[in-house]
Amino acid sequence: MSKGWIGVDLDGTLAHYDKWDDGRIGKPIPKMVARVKDWLSKGHKVKIMTARVAYRNEAQEVLIQDWCEEHIGERLPVTCMKDFSMIELWDDRAIRVEKNTGKII
Repeated sequence: MSKGWIGVDLDGTLAHYDKWDDGRIGKPIPKMVARVKDWLSKGHKVKIMTARVAYRNEAQEVLIQDWCEEHIGERLPVTCMKDFSMIELWDDRAIRVEKNTGKII
């Protein structure tokens, strides 16, 4: 078990996403859901990292936790903020940069 937490983006990473649809969450992406379930079974802490909860959008947070309970089997913490305990981030929009160099990997 690792110390810290793994951040997983929702739209386009964990759930299918084409466009904003009044806050509805898309169908689960099986490969990513399986990965999250595996991490959880090994004792890792996983948080959903999404801009949907920016500005304290509690309705979206509840919607996301309900979705997680249905498709992952438990309600996961939801955040839009990184902190020093985040050990990795899985996201469809991220570009990896080598630490302290700015070099794209």
